[in-house]
Amino acid sequence: MPDARAPRSGPPTVRDVAERAGVSAMTVSRALRDDAKVSAATRERVRAAAAELGYRPNEMARSLRLGRGTGLVGLLVTNLANPFYSRLALGVDAALSPHGLKAVIANTGQDLDSERSLVEDLIARRVDGIIAVPAGSDQRHLAAAAAGGVPVVVASRPPSGFDADCVLVDDFGGARDATRDLLAQGHRSIGFLGSPPAVYTGAERLRGYAAALEEAGVRVDERLVRRGQQQTDEAAAAARELLALPRPPTALFCSNNRNTIGAFHALRATRSKAALAGFDDFELADALGMPLTLVAYDSDELGREAGRLLLGRLGDGAAQPPRRTLVPTSLVRYGAGDP
Repeated sequence: MPDARAPRSGPPTVRDVAERAGVSAMTVSRALRDDAKVSAATRERVRAAAAELGYRPNEMARSLRLGRGTGLVGLLVTNLANPFYSRLALGVDAALSPHGLKAVIANTGQDLDSERSLVEDLIARRVDGIIAVPAGSDQRHLAAAAAGGVPVVVASRPPSGFDADCVLVDDFGGARDATRDLLAQGHRSIGFLGSPPAVYTGAERLRGYAAALEEAGVRVDERLVRRGQQQTDEAAAAARELLALPRPPTALFCSNNRNTIGAFHALRATRSKAALAGFDDFELADALGMPLTLVAYDSDELGREAGRLLLGRLGDGAAQPPRRTLVPTSLVRYGAGDP
């Protein structure tokens, strides 16, 4: 019989644990599943042997053999460079982890073809469910996944062309409140910096901006609207364009944190005194040394709620009608380095 303590060239196996514990491989499998038919003393001996060898059971292979899921959930996001998505992922993980589920994060880069490919790959890997921040309104691949029995929850943007649970931020209300705040400060020429037109959140925030202006009797000036910026350098360039106009805006409203940070750089570079407001609170916003109004919400809670909705579909709520949750927003004001 080979020495169970001899060095190995690969990871330990069930047979290695069995030899160390002096039991059969079947007993090891049962002991690690806490099978009541295996005595407590034997279970303890098997666990000790597994710990000494550094053995970890292949949960995915075992689940597939038993016809169960893999314990994995696909999480599709559009821009991992945006801190919003890291908070969203932490919230999803907080909801799923206590139930033995793990999230696999995939970045689509706001590209529909990439998103389709990733969804196909996740389905092939037999994930238990998918939480997606869709790249656009064409969501036929997500609809196909749901129709094929893979629960789908949509976050940050609503489902399009199929019914699914979703969790949204009050994009319209938050943008309207921030623009109202600028109007209350006396501004009537307010520029807008936003994400591409196809992005639901950007479209809703533009709608909220326009609604606030209309309420105040101020016409939306298309010359002051810049859309399509996804990175801070693009936002800074767009802001500089607005600030270089013959009659520049006296305030800027930005539809997400990347645009707000880019606008801040432009204001600093041009020494502009324009007021700044934006959607999404972000770390160090209180240290910028300038008056700043931000639309805040709990992005972790957005992820937690998406996770809870998915857990409901995996549990007893599979036959329930689709649910929609709205995460509220509030305004946070920073000024001269003080929160």
